[in-house]
Amino acid sequence: MKIIFQIDGGIGKSIAATAVCKAVKAQYPKDQLIVITGYPGVFLCNPYVDKVLGFGDLSYFFQDHIEGQDVKMMLHNPYLETGFIKGETHIIKVWCEMFGIEPTVKLPELSINNREQNFYGNQFRSQKPIMLLHTNGGGKDQPNKYSWTRDLPIATAQKVVNAFANDYNILHIRREDQLPLQGVTAITNLDFRALAVLISMSAKRLLIDSFAQHAAAALNKQSVVCMINQTVVNQFGYDMHTNIIANPPTIRPELRHSVYSRYNISGNPTEFPYNNEGEIYNADEIIEAVKTVGSNQPTSSFGGGQDDKKEVKKIAEEANREHKQNGNGNKPPNSRKRSVVAK
Repeated sequence: MKIIFQIDGGIGKSIAATAVCKAVKAQYPKDQLIVITGYPGVFLCNPYVDKVLGFGDLSYFFQDHIEGQDVKMMLHNPYLETGFIKGETHIIKVWCEMFGIEPTVKLPELSINNREQNFYGNQFRSQKPIMLLHTNGGGKDQPNKYSWTRDLPIATAQKVVNAFANDYNILHIRREDQLPLQGVTAITNLDFRALAVLISMSAKRLLIDSFAQHAAAALNKQSVVCMINQTVVNQFGYDMHTNIIANPPTIRPELRHSVYSRYNISGNPTEFPYNNEGEIYNADEIIEAVKTVGSNQPTSSFGGGQDDKKEVKKIAEEANREHKQNGNGNKPPNSRKRSVVAK
């Protein structure tokens, strides 16, 4: 039998889906699992996936994989299921239950081979340990480059940077069009496989509910993750992380446009439930959490001084070009999670 698993949405959703793939193979070990996704790079080297296809690689798909064959279709969107919308069930469990798969796998998995680890690791190794920040998410075509419902306020993020700048090389994963921070090295040009290696090398991580927190879980890298409320933690969080929940609202929000979630992920300004962005998170709470998380991780990382930071950008760009030239470039649990409520 062929099992066809289609994943719509962003790269974080594809990373979470790797847990579903493992559960599928546990239940159907002799059957062929075909994954369709916008991010094939997530599934490279994955031992539970027999074939991965991008949405642009589906020519003759019906003829080759469906017509006259024994198939099981897994195409539906877990975001539209009751348990997910009500914030009662994690996306991985919802996905499995939708398709009659035993939800035995709670964490995603990424498979990075030895050559990838050495190729990037050797180039990014230096004196200071890495601290990774991922403060902004969403696609490049979104109208708002900052979403208060998902992203970390820039002033809060900068306070965290200032607290760790002397001891860590702080790398900021962001796009060119997203808000910059001072005293960090912006990582804007690496593809997903390279970013996964960097996450695996990092000593500390401060993340939001976006792809990097899923990748960190998949690589068994405990992180601090900031989320707007407990519902989002229930839907997307992992027990291994320290999930910091935003402060309760200080004003009554206008939720006229709220449909299947309390807040629009794009950060609708009308729904903003605070007097100002400084009320969302407590920077000191985040700093203390970061201090206690990931302290036993490897210390190999990017360079120490300003010259090293310039070299980082050069190395990152060269590595990304070589990776693409080699043909490997890719487009880009019900119980309460362990959480810290900001005060």
